[in-house]
Amino acid sequence: MIKRLPLGLVPATASLFLLVGASPVSAQLATIAATPTTSAAVVAAPSMSTPIAATSVAAPALPTAVNAAQGRAAILSATPRPASGLTPPTGAQDVRPAVTHASLWPLMYARMNGAALSEQEECIAIAVYHEARGEPFDGQLAVAEVIMNRAASGLYPASWCEVVKQPWQFSFVNPRSGKMPAVNRSSASWSYAQAITRIAVSKAADALPSDVLWYHADYVAPSWGRRLAMVEKIGAHLFYRAFARS
Repeated sequence: MIKRLPLGLVPATASLFLLVGASPVSAQLATIAATPTTSAAVVAAPSMSTPIAATSVAAPALPTAVNAAQGRAAILSATPRPASGLTPPTGAQDVRPAVTHASLWPLMYARMNGAALSEQEECIAIAVYHEARGEPFDGQLAVAEVIMNRAASGLYPASWCEVVKQPWQFSFVNPRSGKMPAVNRSSASWSYAQAITRIAVSKAADALPSDVLWYHADYVAPSWGRRLAMVEKIGAHLFYRAFARS
C-alpha cells in the first residue's frame, strides 16, 4: 500500500507532476487489456526550495479547459513517417502519432526483459511503481518524464534519485530519511515500471514537454495549482507547467 500524507500536511509551496496525447488504436492492439494492478494516486507537491512567486508568473487564472490542438503531441521517436507525393499546404506541421496506453505496448513488451537498471534508473522505476502503477502506460511514462524534467530543469536536484527523495515531494518517500518502501519485484507492475523507465531514459517515446514539472491527482485541488498552467490530464493525473513570463 502507498503511504499517503494527509492533504493538510503537504506544504503550500511544495510541487506536482504530468502527461499527454491520444491516437487511433489499431485492431491488433484494441484487445490489449489495461494494466491489471491498481494503486492510489498521490500528490507531488511544489518544492519548498523553489517557491513559485506570484510576481514571476503572468495571468493567474488557471485554464478551464485544454485545447488539444494547441498542445504538443507525444510521439514515438522511432516511428517512420510515410512518404507522400503531395506538396503540403503552407504552414502544415509534421505530426507523429500520439502516445497512448495501447500504442506503447510494443515498446513495453520489447523492454520488459532488458538490462538491469542502474541505481538512478531504479529510483525512477520505484517512483513509477508507487505513484502510477494503477495508471495507463502513457500516464506512467508521464510520471517518469516529470522526474527527468525536474532533474534537467536547474530548479531541483540534478540527479533522478535526489529528485525522487527530495523531502515532501513524493508521499511514498519518508521525508526525513529518504527511505522508500519495498516493491513487489515478482509483480507485473514492477516489470511495467522497469520497462517504462527504459523507454523514458532511452527517449524511445516522448510523452511530455520538457517544462512539465508538476502533477497531482484529479480528486484533490491544491492551492498551488492555481499558480500553474495545466497542460494535460492523463488517467487520474493532471500535469502542469509554469505560466509563461510576460
